[in-house]
Amino acid sequence: MTNRRAQQGVTMLVVMVLLSVMLLGALALARITEVGSLASGNSTFRGTALQASDIGLNTAFTQIRAIAAANENTNVAGWYWSQVQAEDAYGLPAIDWTAAPEIVVGAYSVRYVAERVCTLAAVTDPLRECLVKQIKVAGSAVDTDDKLDPPNSKQFRVTVRVTGPKDTTTFTQSLLTKG
Repeated sequence: MTNRRAQQGVTMLVVMVLLSVMLLGALALARITEVGSLASGNSTFRGTALQASDIGLNTAFTQIRAIAAANENTNVAGWYWSQVQAEDAYGLPAIDWTAAPEIVVGAYSVRYVAERVCTLAAVTDPLRECLVKQIKVAGSAVDTDDKLDPPNSKQFRVTVRVTGPKDTTTFTQSLLTKG
């Protein structure tokens, strides 16, 4: 008969420690994967909101083109102002967004507003009171300096707000030219 040494359970202790370390490693890996999935989901929501803002921009452009030149000095309730509105700390118009027209695109709510980029509501001198776009006209062969046409186009600032899933809110601003 062989003399067996008394078992002391050291192997069991080592196995338990190794299993605990492996469990903690697996939990950390799962958390990293979850954070990565959340970040990519948020990025996707913002990207989709930015794409949805194109619909608001295009709709606003169509509405601005429909305003007759004689009516450009008249505000249209909720979405059009004949002069630049006061801005908040982020450079966005300080307005009531619930009054702006809404377009629903899937799970996203698109609202838009437009402002004529002028300092006065009733414009009499567009060169001094508004942001205008002048187009260069090529000079003759003798006179090589480019001349500026008189202002023939007006600038409008369109701000689009898109609200989507998980309270994703995206603002875009664009300058549109009419004329």
